Amino acid sequence: MTFDEAVRAHARELYRFAFWLARDRHLAEDVVQEALLRGLRAFPSPHDGTAVKPWLFTIVRNDFYRTRGGAPALESLDDVHAELADPRANLFGLELRDALGVLPAGLGERLALQVLGGFSCAEIASMLETTEGAVMTRLNRARQALRRLVEPARARDRKGAQP
Repeated sequence: MTFDEAVRAHARELYRFAFWLARDRHLAEDVVQEALLRGLRAFPSPHDGTAVKPWLFTIVRNDFYRTRGGAPALESLDDVHAELADPRANLFGLELRDALGVLPAGLGERLALQVLGGFSCAEIASMLETTEGAVMTRLNRARQALRRLVEPARARDRKGAQP
């Protein structure tokens, strides 16, 4: 696979992931562009077709955190849940990207890589330089957190819909 083929095959997913990280269109475009320049310089190293995608995602992730001064501090899930417990919040109507955005970075990022990037637990573990078990634990916690955030909104929506 040539670099051009890799870019054509994965550019939309890379941008989507960068946008999820940055929450800003212009910053996401800059991050992807810089990551692709770095990738182009390093591309002659041997890559088979399956290893290119996680390699490019890792470059995007690392470039984003490099430009933002390092990885964000992890928030307590309890703090996030308390902040979102406001009865006026309608989490049930949020898109998945927005719902992932309310999770602490350590949880949301792994779930975004799985959902937006389509990566397996093993691929995520390799990208984040951690164990597959740690990724699986964080993914499970992220799903549980999303359920806890969405269930109260679902209940409110059902209660409000009754005559």
